[in-house]
Amino acid sequence: MSGLRRVDVAIIGAGPAGVAAGVAARKEGAEKVVVFERDWEPGGILQQCIHPGFGLHTFGEELTGPEYMHRYLERAREAGVEFDLNTMVFQMDKPVSSDGRKAARFWVMNPSRGIEQVEAKSVVLAMGCRERPAGALGIAGSRPSGVYTAGAAQRFVNMEGLMPGRKVAIMGTGDIGLIMARRMVLEGADVVGVFEIMPWVSGLRRNIAQCLDDFHIPYYLNQSVCELHGKGRLEGVTVVEIGADRKPVSGSEKFVSCDTLLLAVGLIPENELSRMAGIEIEPGTGGPLVNELMQTSEECVFAAGNVVVVYDLVDFVSREGERAGASAARYAMGRLVKGDREFKIVPGDNIRIISPQILTASEDVTVYLRVGSPVEGKCRLRADPGLSSQNLRYARPGEMNEIKLRADKLKALAPDVTNVAIGLEVL
Repeated sequence: MSGLRRVDVAIIGAGPAGVAAGVAARKEGAEKVVVFERDWEPGGILQQCIHPGFGLHTFGEELTGPEYMHRYLERAREAGVEFDLNTMVFQMDKPVSSDGRKAARFWVMNPSRGIEQVEAKSVVLAMGCRERPAGALGIAGSRPSGVYTAGAAQRFVNMEGLMPGRKVAIMGTGDIGLIMARRMVLEGADVVGVFEIMPWVSGLRRNIAQCLDDFHIPYYLNQSVCELHGKGRLEGVTVVEIGADRKPVSGSEKFVSCDTLLLAVGLIPENELSRMAGIEIEPGTGGPLVNELMQTSEECVFAAGNVVVVYDLVDFVSREGERAGASAARYAMGRLVKGDREFKIVPGDNIRIISPQILTASEDVTVYLRVGSPVEGKCRLRADPGLSSQNLRYARPGEMNEIKLRADKLKALAPDVTNVAIGLEVL
């Protein structure tokens, strides 16, 4: 085991959030900025996302995932960001006091160097998220081969050149599942149907149009897979209708023949390291509680990207990574300035998740949120008391919305105001 290794800003995860954080930290003036990544190559999930649709906000053009990450990695190399690849962060300790301020410590494992302890003046958590697997769903039946998460199937097809199967059913309408429905058809498979338990699609509407409608792939709302059939290999699934009470409708079961089931039933922020460090987790998002500086409950630890809240667009992930990296650099150099007030953002009518959850009025901020149920018509986001409003043509759970709040308006609120409520009203 090697000795203590010291860096200025440590970033855990070399996906879009982590790389953007590294670039911003260097631009802000931090000297030794190191990104720790468990994979052999940087890029995170975008390495396997060979479809277009990335970068419209950031670069003003449509790119594939690898193209998007190539541009950010070029920025990182030009900025002098260091990458420590094939290095697994397996333990994170509670921050310790160092020179009168807190510093973060964690443990890494690398095949060449063995185990090292790292101390950083500040850390950005950018571990991303993971898919919900079959074991978390309680589906009846045996455990045949042929059941994959959509992301695992995507890696097999796009990076390993392997086909998971030839007759495919998909459970859930998460974006990766919709994209993989199209991908499987393009590779010659028969996609027999996409089954969604909710009465609405959970992914982006553009993916329904481009991935299902354009390829004549049927999808069914208010239906779910309830049983797997087959011993060695999957032979089919039982699908059941879901009633208004969110329970299976007795007698509605039907058998669907298939040799492969892909799961696209939700993403979970990857926060084992956050919990090890004693960081407060927001129940609604499953990620760290953060303020507008992307600072967690431990002052030297920042977080960004899907580890905080699952975004629909990678452009938002990179934007928040840049904010977290700049804040972490300022903290490391002893010049991070927080506001002198604190407000908690409270979800109002039809708002399901919000990020950030704390405001200190240090700077203007964009608040990201998702609605709980769809509104297919004109509606308005309101941040009260009297802070801001945003008119929308519609609001859907699968699409992230945003509302901008100004620091000067927050500072002007009455001294006894400690909450900001954001709600959705139908017009």
